[in-house]
Amino acid sequence: MPNRLETAASPYLRSHATNPVDWWEWSAEAFAEAERRDVPVLVSIGYSTCHWCHVMARESFSDPVLAAYLNENFVAIKVDREEHAEVDSTYLAAASAFTPNLGWPLNVFVTPAGRAFFAGTYWPPTAVGQHPAFRQVLESVTDAWTARREQVETSGAAIAQALAQSRAVESELVADFAPVIDALAAAEDLDHGGFGDAPKFPVTPVLRFLLDRGARSAEHSPEAAGLADRTLKAMATSALRDPVDGGFFRYSTQADWTDPHYERMLYDNAQLLAAYALAGSAEIATGVTEFLRDKLLLPSGAFASGLDSESTVDGKRVEGFYYSLDAASRARVEAPPRDDKVLTGWNGLAIEALALAGARFGEAEWIALARGAADFLLAEHVRGGGSGAGGDAGATASVGDAGERLVRTSIDGILSDAAATLEDSGMLAQGLLELSIATGEVRYALAARDLVDGALAAGAAGSGSSPFGLPGGSDSVLAAQGLSTEADISDGAHPSGLSAMAAAAHTLFALTGDAQYRDAAEASMKLVGQLAAQQPISFGTALTLMSELGAPLRQLVVVTGDAAGAVASGAAGGTSDGSAATGGELTSLARTLHRAGGIGVVASQAQADAFAASGFELFAARTATGGAPTAYLCEEFVCRLPLTDAPALRALLGAN
Repeated sequence: MPNRLETAASPYLRSHATNPVDWWEWSAEAFAEAERRDVPVLVSIGYSTCHWCHVMARESFSDPVLAAYLNENFVAIKVDREEHAEVDSTYLAAASAFTPNLGWPLNVFVTPAGRAFFAGTYWPPTAVGQHPAFRQVLESVTDAWTARREQVETSGAAIAQALAQSRAVESELVADFAPVIDALAAAEDLDHGGFGDAPKFPVTPVLRFLLDRGARSAEHSPEAAGLADRTLKAMATSALRDPVDGGFFRYSTQADWTDPHYERMLYDNAQLLAAYALAGSAEIATGVTEFLRDKLLLPSGAFASGLDSESTVDGKRVEGFYYSLDAASRARVEAPPRDDKVLTGWNGLAIEALALAGARFGEAEWIALARGAADFLLAEHVRGGGSGAGGDAGATASVGDAGERLVRTSIDGILSDAAATLEDSGMLAQGLLELSIATGEVRYALAARDLVDGALAAGAAGSGSSPFGLPGGSDSVLAAQGLSTEADISDGAHPSGLSAMAAAAHTLFALTGDAQYRDAAEASMKLVGQLAAQQPISFGTALTLMSELGAPLRQLVVVTGDAAGAVASGAAGGTSDGSAATGGELTSLARTLHRAGGIGVVASQAQADAFAASGFELFAARTATGGAPTAYLCEEFVCRLPLTDAPALRALLGAN
């Protein structure tokens, strides 16, 4: 039996390489083999840090008798949901027709043409409670395939048709946020913090929305700020946060945040870092950053996807034991495995958070971590030429054109052939923009602009309802089967691709003044406006962007006058006339305004000139008056007279 998984770009697939199951990777060849043999396909989807995925692998997929039956009657495909996000979302939607208890492992039985006709999650080797035995499931599916083929085909075709017809419906942007905040407040757990009952998730996109509303002078800002503050404090002092390493677990199985599900994911911790930074919690932000640096940072400068919930104790895999130990005890036992897969989108979230938090708290090391990840992605995950991440800080060369291929994931130099998604482009673009704002280096903003322009060009050439599309196209196997659907537009655990790209476009508008970016952001949000008003807990990033779109755009540019560039420490350089203190105050005001009701950028004169020369209108004619640090406070690109006096700027900001 060939071993097709041992060199996969996914640690999850590699962990199944020794199974007696004749696994295939996701490919057209696997479906062709099912067609040749006239057998159904089992598409089994999971991820490396998934506890129940491990359990099913040990119990069912490692059973030679079960494997023999599976191999004889099916073609089995193993999929990493983090690598093939579009495949996961497509089959997750299809599986909802068969079970309300969606999750992972997700096991979907499909025809050789890709039509789903039965699905479920965890199946043990022998029946347990509500879970039938895996052999029973396999035999039932085999019977349906051989004895009721017409019914199977009809059911699969109906589900595929329903998926193809599901489209976002254009509506209006949310303009009145009071009912939205009231609905979130009504869902608050007043006893333990957070939203709803168990299981309880951080839902960080919603917290970012509440923080944004709390930073504005609009109605209900105090309620929004209080709700965000209570939730963040509850999580920080709960079992959801690892007291040793400082990171957060994915969710808690109990309403009081106890008994967490112990995997620790990059996307959760990156978003929580940004949220705690915006809330002004330096202690928690520091802990999360140290977790990212000490536990997820790879030698390449990029970040791994996550840490497992299980560790090996006395030869057995045990969930959560490692996390029950103190630091000294942890050092003496085997740590949980790490998924070293580098995901472009999730690294984009980390770049954004580290740049934002580093600038806000004056932590140059945090910004350096963001820079390392960005430089790796631009060099290795943006393929097809271009200047990459190299060059001078003030260089104006593009990292590539809109036709370049974006790699979704890689591991140890092995690039996955999985199609990059809109979330990869959008999250990376937003991360690069935050890094450009934090460092004053235009090359990162240019790279972000390439990504957004590529998505806009693909959207214009496509037939979808979104103004954004995928430059590299959707998954080729799904497309050939007619199963490509519009991506999930909700912001659950992290921003959707639509929201991430729209947010990046709006940031580009704030820097360039190019109306096409604002228009694209608005058009995107109209696709989710009605849903966001009805289900705010699932549309936090979209609501944040609609909050920004509905308010006057405040912009603050500080030109330091020094030659070294924007100083990451937050103490901007001065000139020989002793203006360093004033420069530091102006810089601090810009960093405080940024993402708290406005956009704040700090740049040297050379950097400001480089931005202006590259078409970023916000920097046009921005000069350091007499070589002294100078602030330009603007609204919708209409700027007040330049200021070199920090108290005067503070008064203007307070007045608005």
